[in-house]
Amino acid sequence: MAIHVIKENCKGCSLCIKACPFEAIDLVDKIAVINEKCTVCNTCVAACPFDAIYTDEKAAPTNDLSAYTGVWVYAEQRAGKLVNVALELIGEGRRLAREIGSDTKVWAVIVGDNIEGLSQECFEYGADGVYVIESPLLARFTTDGYTKVLTDLITEKKPEIVLVGATHIGRDLAPRVAARLNTGLTADCTRLDVKVSSYIDYADKYTTQDTSDLDPVSEDKGLKQTRPAFGGNLMATIITPNTRPQMSTVRPGVMTRRERNVGATGETVKVVPALTADDIHVTVVDVVKSAKDLVSLTDADIIVAGGRGLGGADGFKLIKELADKVGGVSGSSRAAVDAGWIDHAYQVGQTGTTVKPKIYFACGISGAIQHLAGMQSSEFIIAINKDPDAPIFEVADYGIVGDLYKVIPEIIAEWDNAEVLYEATLDRSKE
Repeated sequence: MAIHVIKENCKGCSLCIKACPFEAIDLVDKIAVINEKCTVCNTCVAACPFDAIYTDEKAAPTNDLSAYTGVWVYAEQRAGKLVNVALELIGEGRRLAREIGSDTKVWAVIVGDNIEGLSQECFEYGADGVYVIESPLLARFTTDGYTKVLTDLITEKKPEIVLVGATHIGRDLAPRVAARLNTGLTADCTRLDVKVSSYIDYADKYTTQDTSDLDPVSEDKGLKQTRPAFGGNLMATIITPNTRPQMSTVRPGVMTRRERNVGATGETVKVVPALTADDIHVTVVDVVKSAKDLVSLTDADIIVAGGRGLGGADGFKLIKELADKVGGVSGSSRAAVDAGWIDHAYQVGQTGTTVKPKIYFACGISGAIQHLAGMQSSEFIIAINKDPDAPIFEVADYGIVGDLYKVIPEIIAEWDNAEVLYEATLDRSKE
C-alpha cells in the first residue's frame, strides 16, 4: 500500500502535515508531498477535508536489501555507564557478524552527552567500531530525541541488523525506531541465528545422499529471531525477508558476555545530530529513584527464589536468610508477586527478569513454563519442593523433596558447619 496526493484537489492547508505523527509530509509549492518516512498509517487521509489524499492497494516497494551491511548494537548507557545487556549484545553481534561473513563489522551506537570515553569498553567486548552521538539535548533519555537521532543515523548508514537490549528504555525506543524505518521488530528474543539456505542444507536435513558435489544455489543470510510465544508454550522463529534493518530486542542475561580483551581498539566516529529543542516534546524535570532496596538479579552469581510454596510474605525472611548466608540475592516467582508478598523487582521469569546465575535455588516454586523461561540457563539449579512431580525437578541439577521450612534451616546449618571446617583446615595447613 502507498499514500498518494491528488495535486488538483490539494489546497496547501497543511492539515495533513499537522496530523502526521511521523513528519512524513512536506509542503512543496503549496502542494503536499509524501516523503520516505511515511508508514501508511492513513492519519493524513482522515485529516484531509478536500479528498486530496488517498491510499492505493498496491504493495509498497521493498528495500534494496543489498544496500544494507553490518551489525549494530544500541549500547545503552545510564549516567555515563554502559548497561550489562549492551556488552552482552556486542558479543552476540560479533558472533552473528562472523556467520554472515568475515568482512562484516560490528558497530556499537552510544547516545548521550560526554560519553566518548565509553568507546574503549565497547572495543574490549568485541565492537569493531563505535558511533558516538553526542549533544547536550541527549544528556537524559527522551523518547523523541533518541528516536530521531538513531533513526537518522540508521537511515544514512543502512545497517543490516540492529540489536537493542530489552530494558525499560530499549522497549520504549526500539518499536518507535522500527516504525519510522517501516521495518519489523521481534521483541524479547532468546536466540538469534543467521539463516543460510542452499541445496546442501536441504540435502543434509532431508536426505542421506552424498552432498559433496552439490553447489549452493542461494545464500539467504537473514536473521532468525527466536522468542517465546503463546505464554511460553512454544518457541516462534521469526524472519524479516522484505525490509531492512532486521531489528530485535533481547532481554538482559540471555546472551553470554564475551571475554574482555583489554586494550582492544577500533574506529570511533563522532556524529553531530540534527537535533533541536523543538524535536523533543517532553521535558525531564527531575529523575527520582525509588527508595526501595536495589535488586540486581542479572549480575548475581547466586539467586535464592521463593514461590507460592512459601505460603505467605513472611516466608521471604527465610529466603533472604539463605541468600545472605550463601552470598546471593533474593528472587521470586510471579505467583508470589501477584499475591503481593514481594515487589515485582524480584520477579524471575518471562514477565520478570531473565537470569543466568551460577547457582539458582528454587524454593517452593512448581516450575511454570513462564518461570523456567527466565532461569533455566542457570549453571546449577537446586529445587526444593514438597511435590515430587513438580515440573521444576525436570530442569533441576539437584532436587530435594521436602518441606522448605525444614530443608532450608538444615542447609543454613550445614553451611555454617562447612565454613567452620574450612577455617579449621586452613589453620592446620599453617601449622
